[in-house]
Amino acid sequence: MNKLFNLKTATIVLVTATLFSCNTNSNSTKKNSENPFEAQVDSILNLMTIEEKLGQLNLPSSGDITTGASESSNVAKNIEEGKVGGLFNIKTVEKIREVQKIAVEKSRLGIPLIFGMDVIHGYKTTFPIPLGLSASWDMEMIEKTARVAATEASADGINWTFSPMVDISRDARWGRVSEGSGEDTYYGSQVARAMVRGYQQNDLTANNTLLSCVKHFALYGASEAGRDYNTVDMSRIRMYNEYLPPYKAAIDEGVGSVMASFNEVDGVPATGNKWLLTDLLRDDWGFDGFVVTDYTGIEEMVYHGVGDLQQVSAQSLKAGSDMDMVAEGFLNTLKQSLEEGKVSINDIDTAVKRILTAKYQLGLFDDPYKYCDINRAKTEIFTQENRDFARTVGAESMVLLKNENQTLPIKKSSTIALIGPLANTSVNMAGTWSVATDQEKSKTVLDGLKSVVADKANILYAKGSNVDYDLELEKRATMFGKDIPRDGRSDKQLLDEALAIAKKADVIVATLGETAEFSGESSSRTNLEIPQAQKDLLNALLKTGKPVVLVLFTGRPLVLVEENETVPAILNVWFPGSEAGLSIADVLFGDVNPSGKLTATFPRNVGQIPIFYNHKNTGRPLGNKEGKFEKFKSNYIDVRNEPLYPFGYGLSYTTFEYNNLKMNNSTITMDGKINITVDVTNTGNYDGKEVIQLYIRDVVGSVTRPVKELKGFKKAFIKKGETQTVSFDISIEDLKFYNYDLDFVAEPGDFEIFVGTNSDASLKTSFKLTK
Repeated sequence: MNKLFNLKTATIVLVTATLFSCNTNSNSTKKNSENPFEAQVDSILNLMTIEEKLGQLNLPSSGDITTGASESSNVAKNIEEGKVGGLFNIKTVEKIREVQKIAVEKSRLGIPLIFGMDVIHGYKTTFPIPLGLSASWDMEMIEKTARVAATEASADGINWTFSPMVDISRDARWGRVSEGSGEDTYYGSQVARAMVRGYQQNDLTANNTLLSCVKHFALYGASEAGRDYNTVDMSRIRMYNEYLPPYKAAIDEGVGSVMASFNEVDGVPATGNKWLLTDLLRDDWGFDGFVVTDYTGIEEMVYHGVGDLQQVSAQSLKAGSDMDMVAEGFLNTLKQSLEEGKVSINDIDTAVKRILTAKYQLGLFDDPYKYCDINRAKTEIFTQENRDFARTVGAESMVLLKNENQTLPIKKSSTIALIGPLANTSVNMAGTWSVATDQEKSKTVLDGLKSVVADKANILYAKGSNVDYDLELEKRATMFGKDIPRDGRSDKQLLDEALAIAKKADVIVATLGETAEFSGESSSRTNLEIPQAQKDLLNALLKTGKPVVLVLFTGRPLVLVEENETVPAILNVWFPGSEAGLSIADVLFGDVNPSGKLTATFPRNVGQIPIFYNHKNTGRPLGNKEGKFEKFKSNYIDVRNEPLYPFGYGLSYTTFEYNNLKMNNSTITMDGKINITVDVTNTGNYDGKEVIQLYIRDVVGSVTRPVKELKGFKKAFIKKGETQTVSFDISIEDLKFYNYDLDFVAEPGDFEIFVGTNSDASLKTSFKLTK
């Protein structure tokens, strides 16, 4: 296929000989069963110079180099010299084939490259941001979104994704809450597993799967003050019970790689933390893939105050980091550290083996161009089938927060005033971390409404206001080509136009909230309200007396106390993705009955943060459920103490009633399980889907236990007037937690069960765990 240098031919011969040797040696065969590629990897390793070994640990960003110019680029020169193990931020079959050809045909050993990209919530076909996607509570659908993303990205030459992000976060100020699945450990673990399955499909040899990378290991979502890249400090018992399980779920599902986080853990940056990356991840959890740093993660340890680049590079390698993203600390300092005895050749070889093994798992040594099929690129990306699925997913992820007097759904024969800065901006529909999306191809709300109603309704449009009065803040919130141009008119002129069309309408649809980059990486906020310019527009629209529907765009929980009091209907659409406008129209007009549920608590104000449902009790818990102030209790004096919208909350166009909570036994033994059933009746006028949620409270523990923990959920389609009996099985595994000694145990005693439509579920029963 390719003209190989003599040394490359020698490599193949040596690999074959080594394989024959392994097949005739029982000890080697046993070792090879743990890593079926060990013989091949060792054979290549024996031929490598120290520079080539360090090159395999180097992951630079390509900058998406131009086709035809790659051979003259600095990256190409490094590849030819064996100084690059993989690239990221490069896409398309043509570009990747061209760069891979340099590695395979021009470098001394012809070792293929691995190509990564942030395929976070879709590739060209983009699905809702992860926080929005998680609101669907549909694991099968979530897994399929990852499978579609893998198909499209791999068709464009990519074989590695930096996803899923499974960081638990209870602080909406942190911008990257948009990239995760919310606040709950159990739920986040289910999503982690679904995403890994979707990307990898248990078959990395297939050319339509991606090597998955779980991130950010670990605890990144708990950064102090919600400020990105900031310090994290927590007890081990909290780590094990609340923050680590989603990462472990991904490991147990077979994820191929792990990304170290930016933050420190126990005072040591994660990138150089041996307890985290070796003792816990490998020795305790049995992870056998490779660890990649985050962008310049090694270099950033210098700013943490751990040492100079040589020192932190050596520390990171010995801690368990295998691949250095962008910083080139491994490439430029480890040879000197080896000569000075600060690292061993075994430290380096161990990391190189892990990278080479991943390339064998992906089949790149068999066919370096297996992901470079131009026909796949033409026929499997942004297909109508995928777009139709994205439309469905977008609608399934939306959360109806309020619907007073059945304002929604809107009649298709209405005259509708569509108003707001987010009504006609295609580039903001996919949200943050949509790096491969052709933003201009996304469906706007205006286009979606017109498409769904055709000539049945009269759609009137006005921008109404700018995103914010502060132009500089608006620029920061619409970066990366997602700007919403100001048209030169004054704020008053924009408002007057909006009010003029509102007077002609039967209903007003106000498209307001965050723009795509108001949330995401390095988009922390201290003010979680809708920007003031948009609030002023909304209040003016409410004064018209016309019914107002707030279509809320957001990448995080927002403070919506005022809007909840004044706006008749609020539909949280997050950022729905490529087919956003169609998804939104489907829900607004009732073609889809909203069924999304929040996976992150919405606070009443920023002062309540961090706020989450599964908190611990204090010795002086608040005694009322209404959040009213009580002196000498754990509460605030200046605000109602319950959240605005609790975890698991979400309305429907219909209503559901829960009855007959039953158990098949009032006790459970250490090797047993208990079955719980509940009757759910659709008492409204529409068919609809309901997410039935089961929570458990461990009443007495050797360490304090949360007031409530999600331990089961099912999404059921129930026709109007129909009753379904929903069943859950609870086993001993659902009752376990990490005790003071970090043993994973279930302790005998009393347990309470709550079942309902959100975490405030009041339907209750109890059972006892016996030895």
